[in-house]
Amino acid sequence: MNSKNKKIVLTGDRPTGRLHLGHYIGSLKRRVELQNSGEFDEINILIADDQALTDNYDNPEKIRKNIINIVLDYLSVGINPEKVNICIQSCLPALHSLTFYYMNLVTTARLSRNPTVKAEIQMRGFANEGLPAGFFAYPVSQAADITAFNANIIPVGEDQLPMIEQTREIVEKFNKIYGETLVMPVAVIPKNESQRRLPGVDGKAKMSKSLGNCIYLSDDYETVKNQVNGKMFTDPMHLKISDPGHTENNIVFAYLDAFCTDEYFAEYLPEYSNLEEMKEHYRRGGLGDGVCKKFLIKILEEILSPIRAERKKWESDINTIYDILAHGNSKARKITDETLEKVKNAMQINYFNNLY
Repeated sequence: MNSKNKKIVLTGDRPTGRLHLGHYIGSLKRRVELQNSGEFDEINILIADDQALTDNYDNPEKIRKNIINIVLDYLSVGINPEKVNICIQSCLPALHSLTFYYMNLVTTARLSRNPTVKAEIQMRGFANEGLPAGFFAYPVSQAADITAFNANIIPVGEDQLPMIEQTREIVEKFNKIYGETLVMPVAVIPKNESQRRLPGVDGKAKMSKSLGNCIYLSDDYETVKNQVNGKMFTDPMHLKISDPGHTENNIVFAYLDAFCTDEYFAEYLPEYSNLEEMKEHYRRGGLGDGVCKKFLIKILEEILSPIRAERKKWESDINTIYDILAHGNSKARKITDETLEKVKNAMQINYFNNLY
């Protein structure tokens, strides 16, 4: 089957730390659903260590040790290496060549207008004169990743939509200049709005290790409980249990929106049949924040407990993880090398092809 007729998924993460609940609800859970659906010809997960180095170039050890951490997180949530190809960006030389060729198709003015890049620059505190060129151009690197795998289905969070739009522009321009060569990708975002971008436990827009506002997939029960009880602020006007409360902009209810299903009520809070009933009680008064937090902790423990157990199994078999990565890199290298060959043929820069 021609790659353009296949349903090929590409997704991935930067290995800058352990993965947290934001990753789980925003992408990891969806990846497991995709792999188990049987609807796709190929599913690839790329560990984007090159992109992680663009703002961690002075600390490559951080990237190196977190590659294994990320794979442990993948396997612990149920990603199956027999159904999904896991590979490392820096082990695929074709990606570097494609990035270089695509840079000629993008202006610095266009890169500077990318909302995701602007937000990331601000979050990391880069001054204009101190912005690494590699970080500035990482949307081009991401376009190389996507096109190298002939991926046409890209599961992303809402904040990543500008990156996919930039990839689509590069694909369109390349195909217009050199002929139909690259596959056009389509972004797929979570249907549940509350799952698209889970805030930190302190209510900040994004979970961040530096802010200490994450709940990691490998956190133990006490850590999770402390994060919920100690850092999740609720409605400041809800001073007494009898006071009416607001569920909007209430971080506990933001997490319940993302993780709670009706089944949890039957087991842990049977006085309600669903989340809307619980919210109504909170709004009219009579429901305490402690009850809400305790309920959330039980839900999170139900989700995280089997993940922790699975992670421990894999931690005792690290050699198998290296084997998984070696196999994934080998398979991905073949795919990406073939794409690079197609690109060079389209550009007519395979100068020696016809000499032998």
